[in-house]
Amino acid sequence: MTKNRETPGNTRNLTRRAFLRDSVGAIAGAALLAPTIVPSSVFGANAPSNRVTVGMIGMGRQAYYSNVKTFFSFPDVQVAAVCDVDAWRLESGRKAVEDHYAKDRSSGTFKGCAVFRDFRELLARPEIDTVMISTPDHWHVPIAIAAAKAGKDISCEKPLTLSIAEGRVLSDTVRRYNRVFRTDSEFRSLVCFQRACELVLNGRIGKVHTIRTGVPVGDVAGRPEPTSPVPEELDYEMWLGPAPVAPYTVNRVHPRQSYERPGWMRVRDYCEGMVTNWGAHLNDIAQWGNGTDRTGPVEVEGTGQYPRDGLWEVLLGFEIQYKYANGVQLFYKTSRPYVRFEGSEGWIEADYDTRALKAQPESILSSPLKPDEIHLPLKDEKRDFIDAVKTRGQTLADAEVGHRTTSLCQLGHIAIQVGHKLRWDPQAERFTNDDTANRLLSRPMRSPWCLA
Repeated sequence: MTKNRETPGNTRNLTRRAFLRDSVGAIAGAALLAPTIVPSSVFGANAPSNRVTVGMIGMGRQAYYSNVKTFFSFPDVQVAAVCDVDAWRLESGRKAVEDHYAKDRSSGTFKGCAVFRDFRELLARPEIDTVMISTPDHWHVPIAIAAAKAGKDISCEKPLTLSIAEGRVLSDTVRRYNRVFRTDSEFRSLVCFQRACELVLNGRIGKVHTIRTGVPVGDVAGRPEPTSPVPEELDYEMWLGPAPVAPYTVNRVHPRQSYERPGWMRVRDYCEGMVTNWGAHLNDIAQWGNGTDRTGPVEVEGTGQYPRDGLWEVLLGFEIQYKYANGVQLFYKTSRPYVRFEGSEGWIEADYDTRALKAQPESILSSPLKPDEIHLPLKDEKRDFIDAVKTRGQTLADAEVGHRTTSLCQLGHIAIQVGHKLRWDPQAERFTNDDTANRLLSRPMRSPWCLA
């Protein structure tokens, strides 16, 4: 693993060994035991000093059940630290990390995991190479920007942002600091979607004229909920961070000592709901197959329905229509998770629930690719990230791709709010016919988390 070029004087092997040797964190006021180093000869190329170290920022449901376990499966990766503002989740994350590495070491040597309540302390540790950001959506951009400035490579949960303006700041910052970035959506790693895009980009359905995408209907239902005392394990002020000040309720945050579906996913100060949540998956595939994943549409209009009252306020359902400069139209709605490409010589559809491909004519599906045609890579999204960290290459869905996908969804949400067709300049990232819509391109942030 090469030295971090953005951290002068950082001798990576030495600092990583120091990290594995020293106690570097505490939880609930108790210091961790100091881990012991296993000689490099035991592990060879995958010795602790040669592994890519990952700091997990946010240890909620997605991180605990999915993200950290994938990193566990890579012999060239060491999850070295966890961070969360909820002490119960922090302790659960620490235990999962230490249990995994303890049982995987035939020598029985104990491996320590650093713990942090404040992500800034994790980012200050020079032995951490990369971070996996699995926080609520409203924290993605402030943490990712801080990570880039700290010299860390970044994998970040989708959707990347809550506004188009902050997505532009994120992408530009990652580029300025020369960081590896992976938008953590797994859909480019699913055979059905990758194969569909290969066939479309290689002209198997002729000239594309229409794309259709769908996402599941959200389970939004909520009543006004009385405020309650903040649980002792939660740093609620830090959880809010850049979001507006609001009274604590369980349904605003997440269930206590549980990994059930959190309420924040239905509150617009922290998440836009299905329109960006699942939309960041399916519309990424639409943009990939259309060859437009670094730009955007030129027109958008849509309709949608919101709950009438209650804490949970994201869209119940929607229908959005886009037009691209190449003439392709994209129809996006709540229904089921799928992507369908329609062209002058046929169509092809990939379904998420069944992982199946359908096409007309069916012969499209058995059409072999020639050596000189477009061959899209297929690999696990986190493997893609780690490989790019090691080679200093580009991931399959970097910050610009993630921003453009998220902004596509947000353009539709803005069109629903203003109630009429909007014309969009994807280069300037401004609406050309509505100043009110332009004011929705950004969101207010509380100091010190603002992006200015």
